[in-house]
Amino acid sequence: MRGPVMVGGGLTTLVLVLIVWLLGGDPMALLQQINQGQPGGGQAGPLNPGGGEAGVDDKAKEFVASVLADTEDVWRVQLPKMGRQYRDPTLVLFSDATQSACGFAQSATGPFYCPADEHVYLDTAFFREMEQRFQAPGDFAKAYVIAHEVGHHVQQILGWSDEVHHLQQRAGKVQANKLSVRLELQADFLAGVWAHHAHRSRQILERGDVEAALTAATAIGDDRLQRQTTGHVVPDSFTHGSSAQRVRWFRQGLETGDVTKAKLLFELDESEL
Repeated sequence: MRGPVMVGGGLTTLVLVLIVWLLGGDPMALLQQINQGQPGGGQAGPLNPGGGEAGVDDKAKEFVASVLADTEDVWRVQLPKMGRQYRDPTLVLFSDATQSACGFAQSATGPFYCPADEHVYLDTAFFREMEQRFQAPGDFAKAYVIAHEVGHHVQQILGWSDEVHHLQQRAGKVQANKLSVRLELQADFLAGVWAHHAHRSRQILERGDVEAALTAATAIGDDRLQRQTTGHVVPDSFTHGSSAQRVRWFRQGLETGDVTKAKLLFELDESEL
């Protein structure tokens, strides 16, 4: 049986992973080699706005603390409607590299959620990458990324991620990828649900905020990233969804605010995603 795996990471390693995949190699083996060959630099720990995580400035800590608290306020109200109590995740800020219960991670991994310890891991250098590489500046674009990873935590509490991972273990590579896409689009939808309720109760959205989040969702679609890194698109290798799909499902969560509709993602045909 496979051990717990990171969910939601792996943006800047995409170039090497895609090359290995296209040549018929094993991308997971490559990632393991990269992880094993890197020293454990940086520091990590539960988010502490007054603490001193190496390489993480106070402004970044205050920002992620504020967003995390906001997601907790929303999900503590919404999850009981699904028959579950929300338990707060721990958001870990790190610099360069860290060790999680899902394995070694570095900045290149991107933000990710580890179900084994229910921690969200974030190297705040990713925020700079969003602005410089993905052209997605703004606080709400950053909040969308955090809310997406918290969405994976919600999936874990509801048992949805375990259901998908069990199906993936019995599926072939292409089908496992398609299941991964649905799980990621569901996390985008849940991020939209958070934004819907946060705005209704606290009016958090300002002019341009939604567009910033949609720009971020577009920038990290599998098709956009593959086209940038390899010059062509391989849909069967998608793991997070196309730009259009990510935008669509975040927007649907934002517009409806209905967490129960998240299950629809696993009932639709491929053409309806």
